[in-house]
Amino acid sequence: MRFAGFGGQGIISAGIISGRAAALYDGKHAVLTQSYGPEARGGACNANVIIAEDQIAYPEVVSPDLLVIMSQEAFNTFGKDIAEGGTMIIDQDLVEPTEIPPNIRLVEVPATMIAEGLGNKIIANVVVLGVVSALTDIVGKDAMLESVRASVPTQFIEMNERAFKAGYEYGMGVGQ
Repeated sequence: MRFAGFGGQGIISAGIISGRAAALYDGKHAVLTQSYGPEARGGACNANVIIAEDQIAYPEVVSPDLLVIMSQEAFNTFGKDIAEGGTMIIDQDLVEPTEIPPNIRLVEVPATMIAEGLGNKIIANVVVLGVVSALTDIVGKDAMLESVRASVPTQFIEMNERAFKAGYEYGMGVGQ
């Protein structure tokens, strides 16, 4: 899977949380690679996570089965790289999809709007993790939620739990 957006959106955190969920709470193997521009906030960034039942021989994501896009620049850069038959989740508040590759599932999520409704747009990445858990079986729901809890400061656990649950409910409404 690949998460892509700009610095400050929690893109790298989403990758770390997903990998942690798989490796520590779901009994799978996981590898994370990340990339971000020299401008920590506002620059392009992406997190690539490979999750597998068996050992991972090559740590680089070439053509992700799941692509999460949270900025227009990320869509323009990575939108065409998704595997045939893959799922692309976009933050519909920040991305205008153009030239969608054939044979993929496009899921538009108002992640930033949901996060703002919960009190802070910075948790849009956790909303998306809830959607990922609802729409895929890459990482189990309980494992992902436990990883969210373990990855945020104690004073923000409740807010992040609400964000995850809101995303999960939204994803379940979109359907499997």
